[in-house]
Amino acid sequence: MTVELRHHTTLTPEARQDLLDVYTDVRAPLLHLPNYGVAAFLERLDRHAAEPGFELVLGHDGRTAVGYAYGNTVDAEDPYWKRMAEPLPEGFTGTPVVALKEIGVRSPWRGTGTARRIHDSLLAARTETRVTLMVNPLAGDGKVRRLYESWGYRPFNVQRPTPDSPRLSVMIRPNH
Repeated sequence: MTVELRHHTTLTPEARQDLLDVYTDVRAPLLHLPNYGVAAFLERLDRHAAEPGFELVLGHDGRTAVGYAYGNTVDAEDPYWKRMAEPLPEGFTGTPVVALKEIGVRSPWRGTGTARRIHDSLLAARTETRVTLMVNPLAGDGKVRRLYESWGYRPFNVQRPTPDSPRLSVMIRPNH
């Protein structure tokens, strides 16, 4: 399996469709839940794509999109910080971070290093010194959170981004 990585800083119709195809495959068991439904995902995706510093990396095996990761820059005024359950330390939001908003890889490419390659490629040219993400601590019976921990992320807070979303662990690590 040779996976080619393609970077996008704007969400073209083709990239949007490739991303949606992977998302609906990866999240198929959850699509009936309001927060994971296609309409909710597309609303978030379109909003994120319009935010500062948006970048998407799509992995393709031949003509098939097999995985993705996207994120954008979060500064001190972003609502991302305002939804934290616990107060943040003084100055914590003083430096912009890259927020990894979504990552997903289709089943046949899991365990091949594809997710890590996509993740690392997304972060490689970013100038932010830290990267943050949110994860459902129950995803994969905790396996997903443990994977992120193996990539250097550490939990630092929790939040519920929308009333329909589960309570998520917020994790952070240095970038580079």
